[in-house]
Amino acid sequence: MKQQVVLSTYSWIVTIICIYLNLFFIFFNHPPRLIQLLLTLLLLVMSAVGLFYMPMSISADKSAIYINRSLKIKAIPMADISSVRMCPPTMGAMRIFGSGGFLGYWGWFRERDLGKYFAYYGRSSDCFLVELKDGRKYLLGCKNAPQMVEYIKSQL
Repeated sequence: MKQQVVLSTYSWIVTIICIYLNLFFIFFNHPPRLIQLLLTLLLLVMSAVGLFYMPMSISADKSAIYINRSLKIKAIPMADISSVRMCPPTMGAMRIFGSGGFLGYWGWFRERDLGKYFAYYGRSSDCFLVELKDGRKYLLGCKNAPQMVEYIKSQL
């Protein structure tokens, strides 16, 4: 089973504004050469990191859940999963390291109810929580998340 990750409107706006502002300050503001080079480097690094972690789709089969990112696929073996359930993030989530909208939501977050988890999602309404036997947690999101949760539960 494979489902696409759909970015929220907020995420699209944040992504476009970040890229636009960087391009504006690099090319139209005519900063000193060193600052222009540093801003170009910042834009390239932000884009590379964002593309590395940005979730494109979530897929699952009888052996694993796959987080299909643009540059790498992360696999979570079914044998390591203790539970999976629908779980939209709360507004109280604190970002430890990652993106709160630029090319989706990804990175380390902490909530009082859930504790520390790694997130890969595009819209908060599409989220489900995968808890591993070793205590690690992943908050994933994709279209038709309830169907994905039921499929994963059937494979456990």
